[in-house]
Amino acid sequence: MSFTKATLFAATCLFASHAMAEPVIAEVVSAEDIEWGYLNPLRGEASPGAADLWGDRTKDGATGMLVRFNAGFSSPPHIHNITYKGIVINGQMHNDDPDAAEMWLPMGSFWTQPAGEDHITAAKGESNLIYLEIDSGPYLVQPSTQAFDNGERPLNLHRSNMVWLDNNDSHRLTAAGVQSTFLWGSTDIGQLNGSLVKLPAGFQGQVVSSASEFRAIVIKGSIVYSSANVDGDKNLTAGSYFSSEGEFNHTLAVPDSSEVTLYIRTNDKYEIK
Repeated sequence: MSFTKATLFAATCLFASHAMAEPVIAEVVSAEDIEWGYLNPLRGEASPGAADLWGDRTKDGATGMLVRFNAGFSSPPHIHNITYKGIVINGQMHNDDPDAAEMWLPMGSFWTQPAGEDHITAAKGESNLIYLEIDSGPYLVQPSTQAFDNGERPLNLHRSNMVWLDNNDSHRLTAAGVQSTFLWGSTDIGQLNGSLVKLPAGFQGQVVSSASEFRAIVIKGSIVYSSANVDGDKNLTAGSYFSSEGEFNHTLAVPDSSEVTLYIRTNDKYEIK
């Protein structure tokens, strides 16, 4: 089964304030409407499930995808042709050298896996879901005999070791109770970076961006989403996605009973107000 955007709830709009204005493109993908395939189709049902949220993991380009694992899953040692970044959405994950002691990463943890490095991936929870991101493709699984050193080193960042701030160089957090932690990249304008953002229970506000690439994935909790290109409110649970290109306002509301964590990938500053 292949993943197709046509089977999702997705909204795309093109509009301009005047004839010379750049078009604005925005998209919303609900986790409940995703059609799943296999991360490694050659292994069939033995493979983790996978679904592209944006991009195409089989082609030469950046991609963000969801990957889910059965309880007790443990891969054989292997490498990838490209480096990837991962964030745990549900369950517990272990990703390290084949002989390393298990270090289980819970929801909200972050790790990187360098291209060419031999490793295993294992899952411990009853249900396990991650967001996986690559900056170039295609995403391939290859045997350990093809291992190589690309000069990068892996990172396993447990959520308990993250430092949360009320503000930083990548964006403005003017809404009360909002916090962020920087994960990777550069805060220079035009350079890509990734961060996690916490929205407190009861939050009602906007994420304002003028970036040429702005992507957000719900990692924890659920939000009520609305924007100029969506008819009515949309409930976005963990694994859902929204994005924009150009100047755009995303309106978010968080139920009083839960905190929300978003992962944001962008190449410009944004404001949460």
